[in-house]
Amino acid sequence: MAGERAGASASGVGLRRRRRRLWGRAGAGAVGVVVVGAGVAGWVVYALLDGNITPDEAAAAELARYESERPTALVKDARNILLIGSDSRSGDGNGAYGRDSGTERSDTTILLHLAAGRRSATAVSIPRDLMVDVPGCRRRDGTRTEPMFAMFNYAFQTGGSACTIRTVEKLTGVRVDHHVVVDFSGFKEMVEALDGVRVCLKEPIRDKAAKLWLPAGRVTLDGEQALGFVRARKSLGDGSDTERMERQQLFLGALVNKVRGNDVLLNPAKLYPVLDAATSSLTTDPELASLRGLYELVRGLRQIPTERVQFLTVPRESYVGNANRDQLVEPEAEELFERLRTDTPVSVARKAGRNGTPAGTPASTPEGTPAQSPGHGAYRSPSPPTPTFSGNTAAQKLCA
Repeated sequence: MAGERAGASASGVGLRRRRRRLWGRAGAGAVGVVVVGAGVAGWVVYALLDGNITPDEAAAAELARYESERPTALVKDARNILLIGSDSRSGDGNGAYGRDSGTERSDTTILLHLAAGRRSATAVSIPRDLMVDVPGCRRRDGTRTEPMFAMFNYAFQTGGSACTIRTVEKLTGVRVDHHVVVDFSGFKEMVEALDGVRVCLKEPIRDKAAKLWLPAGRVTLDGEQALGFVRARKSLGDGSDTERMERQQLFLGALVNKVRGNDVLLNPAKLYPVLDAATSSLTTDPELASLRGLYELVRGLRQIPTERVQFLTVPRESYVGNANRDQLVEPEAEELFERLRTDTPVSVARKAGRNGTPAGTPASTPEGTPAQSPGHGAYRSPSPPTPTFSGNTAAQKLCA
């Protein structure tokens, strides 16, 4: 009986067990190959994306030279990032927008304030025609300029990102922690990678200079159309830079919603080309010039409600010496800068005031801070109302 059991075991149950072990080893080996292959592929993808970003070493060296003059960051964990759109015609794809004169200007400049705890994000547009004090800066040829009172975009034209950062810090008193520069071609590629961005047009657009012909209503802009939309001004509205910045802010709100959508963030097939396009078009400070650096910066942004992603322009008016230039409106501009420096809430509303000035109507803070202190019904004096600046949020409805 024992022999029969042994024989039965060898040709039946035992054999099946050995086969299962062999298949298990083979399966484990296959899984191991897949895991290793995925790991290698992941590393290759990471290395490619990581190598796309250009570190701005020259700017870092120049800023270090003037470290003693720069503002001090007042609030731990709050971050201020200067976003610079370059109008350079050099490089692949940029020559189509004009002759390369060997210089570049800041076509768009936005100071993005990320509140501590990432409870809000406030993007402040700085007009390129704003008259400001530009410090002496290092030119690309190594020579240095003299300090002068000039249009804001003169800083980038003469001294690049470092000069722009120092000009912004001098203007606002806000410490710039990071900076990002993107050119025309890079902007287009990011929009294309997202399969376009949907906006709403109250009126048709027929702009020959921007090569832009669009119908009224909801329109999905491709890369070329998006670039024309955010840059055009001569034949749109009153032709001012004011309306152009408002269009840029509305577009950025739509862009935020598109990127945050599940169809992008949760779909590797869509996410990779977006990351590839984004990283290929960026020049950043060395600390941000890696996927890890960018990830650490933006990982908390996904939790910010769209109504707390805000866009506005510095309070300004026509410059007294030239109606085609701008100057700050005081004390409103300083109120805004002080709130950015101290990480104090800022509130925005559409057409809250003229030329970007506060409306003068108290508004609750984005965080909804109560006036009463906790415990035993104790009461404290309410804090001063948050001023409302003219602007919009990423939660603004299309065609509203």
